[in-house]
Amino acid sequence: MTRDMSYDAVMARKNEIMKASLGIDYDDFEQSPIAFDYERMMAGGDFTLEDIARIQAETKVGNTPLYELTNLTEAVREFAGPGRGATILLKDEAANASGSFKARRASVSCYEARRRGYEGVATATSGNYGAAVASQAAMRRLRCIVLQEVFDSRGVGQPEIVEKSRACEAYGAEVQKLSVGPELFYQMLVTLETTGFFNASLYTPFGIRGVETLGAEIGTQVRERYGKDPEAVVVTQAGGGNLTGTARGLRLVGCEDTEIVACSVDLSGLHMGSDTDFNRKSFTTGHTGFGIPFATWPDRTDVPRNAARSLRYMDSYHLVTQGEVFYITELLTKLEGIERGPAGNTSVTAAVALAAQIDRDDLVVVQETEYTGAGKHHNRQLSFARENGIEVRVGDPRENVPGEVIVLPERLDQVAGRPQDLEAVRRSYVKNALRRLPAQEWSENDVAFVAADTHTDEAWVRAALADLAGTPAAGDARTTTPDTHPHARGDANGTSTTGSPR
Repeated sequence: MTRDMSYDAVMARKNEIMKASLGIDYDDFEQSPIAFDYERMMAGGDFTLEDIARIQAETKVGNTPLYELTNLTEAVREFAGPGRGATILLKDEAANASGSFKARRASVSCYEARRRGYEGVATATSGNYGAAVASQAAMRRLRCIVLQEVFDSRGVGQPEIVEKSRACEAYGAEVQKLSVGPELFYQMLVTLETTGFFNASLYTPFGIRGVETLGAEIGTQVRERYGKDPEAVVVTQAGGGNLTGTARGLRLVGCEDTEIVACSVDLSGLHMGSDTDFNRKSFTTGHTGFGIPFATWPDRTDVPRNAARSLRYMDSYHLVTQGEVFYITELLTKLEGIERGPAGNTSVTAAVALAAQIDRDDLVVVQETEYTGAGKHHNRQLSFARENGIEVRVGDPRENVPGEVIVLPERLDQVAGRPQDLEAVRRSYVKNALRRLPAQEWSENDVAFVAADTHTDEAWVRAALADLAGTPAAGDARTTTPDTHPHARGDANGTSTTGSPR
């Protein structure tokens, strides 16, 4: 009997498809429309940190170098002021097979697929993850299918995504190239069901556990070299797996007091699912179009429950402009002699701004880099921006307008970015949770879960509920409090998105 492959029918079977393609029954962890047993889900597979490091070493992943960016640090100290200008360290994840930290995520998924007897793996991505899965699948002798949103309706592909398609194909993957729109998740489900392949999603426990070794290596390497823990680790924030895995790994080696700083490229006002906006951005990942929505509601992914829960771990959130990142990308090449992709340099840009504000004795770690290539190179991205009618000029980066103007700084001291209101992000999370379950139906467990997921406490959650819903949550006698953040509507910076997996 032929199965109904219409959109509605396939979407109705999504949980069944996920269970077959992952070997994970998410119903086992469900507690309510909001809460689930996160730590028990993460413990599935019984991998120790040492197990994961061993698995990754088998396929050319992990134990990457940590560099001190001496010239960039000195350049920051020239304008930072007396006693300021922390040492900037760089964890060079471009040394992994496939050239990015995503190899860590892919390594455990491909290992698990081989161990469980799947013939192949499939993933939906527009970024480095597709190349990472293809590379790891090749070494594990697995077939690989990568689904990518590559084109707008004119058939024009974003150069960075086109470059990543080439990389996926070079590693032997079959690449299904799609136009921007809502069909990516549907097509992924169809692929999983018709092939019986393993779902190498970015957002499974396997993927996030794979990044824990990155955080653990940073903590261990910094401590061995400098005799203390880093003051801050700066992490590019998109779907949240990078930050989640790194923070968990740092905790595993005892770096409890290290500040976790999220950073994204500010693309406020551009719609990530818009055909017209698709090619008006110079970054296909690491930007607010994914960073904010995935922080404010992680479970917008291709799996029922997302293992990447960045808001649970971040201590602050910094936004930088496209022009600032391109400037730092060029500067990293000229001062430090290493050429890396702009998306990975988002965290370098935020680290410069942070290092200028804190003591010279402190250590700031940029936790990843990525490879660059013809389409990913910042010069090609700037040329593509001009081809799409975007003005590119040198001046004050505060005059940057996403989709209209890219302003390259004139001097390093202009690289400052701006803080994202983390309180607004947390309130947006609560608003999204209220759409799943009315406040009067929240249990004590729901309140505790949201407190953990927003990196707050139960008193904060109850106050937010009373304010946003006008209804006390379970065990709360209060009614309402003044809305001190009226701008926190929906996604905290106004950037809309389809939430497609990256």
